[in-house]
Amino acid sequence: MFDLDRWQEIFQTLGKNKLRTALSGFTIAFAILLFTLLFGIGNGLKHTFEKSFNDDANNAIFIRSGRTTKPYRGLQSGRKIQFKNDDYKFIIDEFDGKVQFISARIYKGVQAIYKGEQNNYTVRAVHPDHQFLEKTIIDKGRFINVFDLKNKSKVIVIGRLVKEDLFGNKIALGKNINLSGISYKVIGVFSDEGGDNEERLIYMPITTAQSIYGNNDYLDQVNLTYNPAMNLEQAISFGNLIQKKLKDKHDIAPRDQGAIRVSNMAEANKNVGMFMLFLNAIILFIGLGTLVAGIIGISNIMVYIVKERTKELGIRKALGATPKSIIGMIMLESIFVTTVAGYGGLIIGVFTLKAIGSSLEQYFIVNPSVETYVVIGATIVLIISGTIAGYIPAKRAARIKPIVALNDE
Repeated sequence: MFDLDRWQEIFQTLGKNKLRTALSGFTIAFAILLFTLLFGIGNGLKHTFEKSFNDDANNAIFIRSGRTTKPYRGLQSGRKIQFKNDDYKFIIDEFDGKVQFISARIYKGVQAIYKGEQNNYTVRAVHPDHQFLEKTIIDKGRFINVFDLKNKSKVIVIGRLVKEDLFGNKIALGKNINLSGISYKVIGVFSDEGGDNEERLIYMPITTAQSIYGNNDYLDQVNLTYNPAMNLEQAISFGNLIQKKLKDKHDIAPRDQGAIRVSNMAEANKNVGMFMLFLNAIILFIGLGTLVAGIIGISNIMVYIVKERTKELGIRKALGATPKSIIGMIMLESIFVTTVAGYGGLIIGVFTLKAIGSSLEQYFIVNPSVETYVVIGATIVLIISGTIAGYIPAKRAARIKPIVALNDE
């Protein structure tokens, strides 16, 4: 395998037949290039779906209220369903052990003012668990805690862009911001993978908002994450059960779809998983077909190469070359060309994906790339294909009798 003379001979043969070598390499390089591009684009679509759900926990369930669309139990349609603190506690008590994190939400639009700087923002009044529902990343200070809820503290956690708008490069922690005429102390600054819209939010304790903005126990929605030990089917059933229990509690018809709406990430994950499985199957089928076409192409070229060198191989056998040495020489040449050309196609494919990656975002393809296991798999396929492509014609060449080979025209 590492015989220097043999390798020198291989390089000399390749050098004397540049066109043949180029055609052989182009066939396999083009196949691997297409293979890489297909998998990269497929991964880009996958990243697009992942980015769409990046803001929320993968096991989140969002529960919103609306108006009834059907009369039920003597009650008219068109009733507005208003969630209250009792609904929040009901879910905790009814589904103890199945809920991982839970938080209610209240929305409020405010004008924020700090030393001449002002802007309009949305306040989300929440419970402490909300930090884990939204993947909120605390950059400075802390998030809301149970003591803030208990004391109805006038404290807020501001988004990164809110901090930049009002404070610039100055320190925000410990400072007071006027929100629509009421002063709140900044106890934390957060960032969010959901992007700019999420980082222009302000969080405050939900008890504070209920006390100041309405003096009631109203809630706009309830969000939770289910126990991660549940599989997707169990999680979907759990979400349906929550909806059924809340409908019973609020006297809502079982088939009324507008009064209480439950958005379950398990359903989204299941649909995305099925779509990606289908997409990966198509890409794998096309990619393998491309590789097979490349293997067939290199095999045909190797058959032609061996036929072209029939007289040369006859001379070698007449001078004492063994069938084993002839097979080894042709196979090494095939494996070498296949491997080098294949890696060339792989590198071109990776750099092409990087070069065009940003321009593909308009087609909902984000960060197209190829994973390490695909590279390793492609390498193995290259070696196997190179071996097969070289072995079959090499074996035939080794069986040629010297006198027949020498008489070949």
